[in-house]
Amino acid sequence: MNIAERLGLAVWVKDLKAARSLGRMGNIHYISKRLKYVYLYVDGRTADQLIHRIERLPYVQRVERSQRTKISLDFSKKINSPHI
Repeated sequence: MNIAERLGLAVWVKDLKAARSLGRMGNIHYISKRLKYVYLYVDGRTADQLIHRIERLPYVQRVERSQRTKISLDFSKKINSPHI
């Protein structure tokens, strides 16, 4: 069984009603009514094409990629260091 690579996107929108249509492009994880953004998971292989399509939508202000892939998850150095 292959697990598809997912990429998280924060999509800042002007209109939240129209933002629901982003569900066609990926899985909507969260919609913030106060800050007007949608957190969306998309397929990692086709992410560049989807980001380009999303940015062209009239109700989208900007799209930000998740930085999770750039964060080091190796905590062995942190555990073995003495407490201050």
